[in-house]
Amino acid sequence: MNTIDNSQRTAAKIAGVTGLLAVAIVVFGNYVLLSPLIVPRDAAETARNIMVHETQARVALICFLLYSANVVVLLAALYVILKPVDRILALIGALFRLVFAVLWLLATLNLLGSLRLLGTVPYLQVFQPDHLQALARLQIAANFDDYYIGLPFFGLAATICAYLWLKSGYIPKTLAVFGVISSGWCVVCAFIFLVFPNFNKVVNDYWFDSPMALFELAVSVWLLFKGIGASTPSKPNRVGSRPSTSASSRLPLFL
Repeated sequence: MNTIDNSQRTAAKIAGVTGLLAVAIVVFGNYVLLSPLIVPRDAAETARNIMVHETQARVALICFLLYSANVVVLLAALYVILKPVDRILALIGALFRLVFAVLWLLATLNLLGSLRLLGTVPYLQVFQPDHLQALARLQIAANFDDYYIGLPFFGLAATICAYLWLKSGYIPKTLAVFGVISSGWCVVCAFIFLVFPNFNKVVNDYWFDSPMALFELAVSVWLLFKGIGASTPSKPNRVGSRPSTSASSRLPLFL
């Protein structure tokens, strides 16, 4: 782990860029484009907003697709960086993050389904308009479920990566420790929320994942501008101890 190859350095830059892009895409797609169209507890008004601003909703849909693709690139880059630290854990973390990306694709399908329900195809005429509006709103609400089903997987992936960051010494130890704590907190909150839906009245939803999101953002900035550093080398032998000079004893460092 004391040596870092060029593939890891390149992957670190890719992880930094894609990590920042992930935040920008999801914030723009969800909070700038989609959320203004949704009126809480009013399916009819939400449907009208979506029909009037259909292009805006479809751009949000594209953002969700781009986010999923971006996460796949990010998890591949993180795997390349962290594989020398622990190959099995790095793979597990990558697979957990992949599950989260797939669930974002389900959110895209839900949004596309709501647009179809609000369309003008003849076979929808057998339903009353208010029924279609309610069904469309239900499709959009399913995005909430998709996210909170995927959140434990995201939290577990981030926890594993934070542990590997800590073990490797590639990023500052303080940042890695914060990542372990914030990601573990997210996992616990996500599971509790799935069992007790009113848990968000005790702990606000944004406190579930915001600390972890800050960690991921900080790591992305660090990787992009600082890169990864080698872990701290072993301490030299004590005075009086006999140093090892055989070639065979040094070989494992390069395997």
